[in-house]
Amino acid sequence: MNKEINFLTAELSRLIGQSKVIADLEERKKYGSDHTEDFCFPPTVVVKPESTEDVSVVMKWANQHEIPVIPIGARTGLSGGILATKGGIGLSLERLNKIIHIDENNLQVITEPGVITEILQNAVAEKGLFYPVDPSSKGSCFIGGNVAENAGGARAVKYGVTKDYVLNLEVVLPNGEIIWTGANTLKNATGYNLTQLMVGSEGTLGVITKIVLKLIPQKQYTNLLLVPFYYMDEATSAVAEIFKAGIVPSAMEFMEIEAINWTAKFMDIPDLNLPENTEALLLIEIDGNNTEVMFSEAEKLMQILENFTIGEIMFAETEEHKSAFWKMRRNIAEAVKTFSVYKEEDTVVPRYELTRLLKGVKEIGAKYGFNSICYGHAGDGNLHINIIKENMPDEQWKNVVPKGVKEIFELTVSLGGTLSGEHGIGWVQRNFMPIAFNKVQLQLMKGIKTLFDPKNIMNPGKIFPDNN
Repeated sequence: MNKEINFLTAELSRLIGQSKVIADLEERKKYGSDHTEDFCFPPTVVVKPESTEDVSVVMKWANQHEIPVIPIGARTGLSGGILATKGGIGLSLERLNKIIHIDENNLQVITEPGVITEILQNAVAEKGLFYPVDPSSKGSCFIGGNVAENAGGARAVKYGVTKDYVLNLEVVLPNGEIIWTGANTLKNATGYNLTQLMVGSEGTLGVITKIVLKLIPQKQYTNLLLVPFYYMDEATSAVAEIFKAGIVPSAMEFMEIEAINWTAKFMDIPDLNLPENTEALLLIEIDGNNTEVMFSEAEKLMQILENFTIGEIMFAETEEHKSAFWKMRRNIAEAVKTFSVYKEEDTVVPRYELTRLLKGVKEIGAKYGFNSICYGHAGDGNLHINIIKENMPDEQWKNVVPKGVKEIFELTVSLGGTLSGEHGIGWVQRNFMPIAFNKVQLQLMKGIKTLFDPKNIMNPGKIFPDNN
């Protein structure tokens, strides 16, 4: 191993400069894990390019020598997408961190991939513009990682996900060639859509080095309310009823009570004074530029909620109050991780099927002996299922729980859903892919991968099952 490290360090230092190459083991370990359980697979070396040209030089050399390259963003992923399970070069994009141009005339922004999503949102907001894609980790995740995983988040229900805002991409192919995938236009019916092929490709087809995003005008007002439900299935049922009534919230988040309890303990926040028998909550946001229209929607929403067994609705009256509600929601995953190792499954179904999915998850957990904490973006049917290890024996965790996960995915697909709504497949879910796709579909995907990357150096061991 030391011989390989020395060889890679010397060659890459020669190509792009010693200051951009890291061989220290402790540093490499930091780039060998994300937020997926407690896995750590350090790359053989870490490279920190400072330009598209740096990336191109590294990719061309790695391709010639058939050395794996793993694009690495902020390491906030939940599917093991950046784990260097086969060693190789960890290509950290953190130094490609410039917002190149905010185009106020065309409502677009050109950015490098290493920009933190919230920083990008704040920068365009100063111009009165809005980038709505809102992952829970927006304060730390990179926009490039969002593109690679097709990130969603709380406001996907009204505004869509990353793919709905990506217009064009600069990509370095595995052989080092640099291409633009499309055009900086709202319409483009010219040939195959290479841009959308790259979105969600999880670093397996090429390295994204520049991103052109569509923006929209900023919304002036938001109303935010937290609704406690005495029965979990009523909370999920209410979601569909709200949409059937013609209301489209900008966010609608489901949280079972255990998620809130763990988060309150983690954040050391005061008692929310929820009714004693609360089983779940909905966090509902309505936004717009017309206060009268928003008030009318809120009234209609209240009428629908009155048909369910709920406690006192809490309204966020101030920006500080709104921020506190959202902070609580965004910290659930971190709270769970603090108290226990966990597996997070990112299921998504048509929103009307949420009740059946949630009920099935709890029944499967009882069958296989695991507890789960569920929450997620109820408005678009995206349920995050945190399976908790706690004091479970390692043997059960490694060999029994995956059988339950498989049944959860089978249930999800039977309800018209699929394996991941926004976290991607990565390394940990790859062997479940045949649940969602047949051999023909998987072979088509593998054919695309082979066309882009015939030597299989781009993030190998991800997405595709081991024996299929």
